[in-house]
Amino acid sequence: MKLHEKPINTISDVWDIYREDFKRVEAQIIEDLDSEVSLINDVGYHLLKGGGKRFRPLLMVLCSRLCDYHGTDDIVLASVVEFIHTATLLHDDVVDEADVRRGQPAARSIWGNQASILVGDYMYSKALYKAVTLKNQEVNEILSTTTKKMSEGELLQLSKTADINITEDEYLKIIDSKTAILIAATCRLAGVISETSEEGKNSLTRIGWNIGMAFQLTDDTLDYTAAKERLGKTLGKDLSEGKITLPLLHLLKNCSDTEKPLIHRIIKEGKIRNEDLEFIQTLFKKYNSINYSLTKAKGYIKTAKQELSCYEDSAPKQALIAVANYAIMRDL
Repeated sequence: MKLHEKPINTISDVWDIYREDFKRVEAQIIEDLDSEVSLINDVGYHLLKGGGKRFRPLLMVLCSRLCDYHGTDDIVLASVVEFIHTATLLHDDVVDEADVRRGQPAARSIWGNQASILVGDYMYSKALYKAVTLKNQEVNEILSTTTKKMSEGELLQLSKTADINITEDEYLKIIDSKTAILIAATCRLAGVISETSEEGKNSLTRIGWNIGMAFQLTDDTLDYTAAKERLGKTLGKDLSEGKITLPLLHLLKNCSDTEKPLIHRIIKEGKIRNEDLEFIQTLFKKYNSINYSLTKAKGYIKTAKQELSCYEDSAPKQALIAVANYAIMRDL
């Protein structure tokens, strides 16, 4: 593929250049959502049209183009991975008792927990059903292994709620399972349908995994730093839910003996007051915990770019670099 005439530097450039591909992705998502049960359509459409960035479908399309793929299976699989992601959001909001998702009422707050869980189950099953129609056993194996590990990651995170003894390795294992593995699988699937070599599929997997790790690390950091209207949820929400992410882990490791019991109290109580959040944010600045987390995220992106450097220059490669940059620069 020839380089696009216009340089691809930002995520907006990527959306602009691949606009037609994403019209096809959106059409596929709407087609796949269609059900005779109106509640499924209502709940699914509410979340799918709620302002998500389609990050996984974007990577599916770009990695397929990187491999010079010209079929239609990438569009089907773009919808599949978005359905899997959406199912996890529906379930997560029930587990977290969340009232807001992407700046709008969470599905559970409109239709209730039962509907959210069942529609999430439907979206998982519909995603795997659509994947099976491609009649590619390797695709099926990747998706089944990925969804199993994602479930394990969610349960591991639940078991570590408000656990002040959680280690950085355990935290990284959680974000690997809940986020990075699906993004890695998305990129690998592009290699599978493109019939690239095993080495090529492994390379795409590494690119996706590193972008996924950086994306979640940044997301967890934004929970303490982003403007509420941009974040789409209440600032400090992870802290109120007992989720000990990397900024807080770094703080716990480096704070003074007098500060640590105060932090423990805030974590254990769960109901975060404004003064509690301000106290934590002040300590983040004191111990450079936000920068520590963002530096870690940037390290993953550096590794992803190093992997991409092995590919010939092309529009998809430029676009993937722009997406990698976006993963760590959004709304900071």
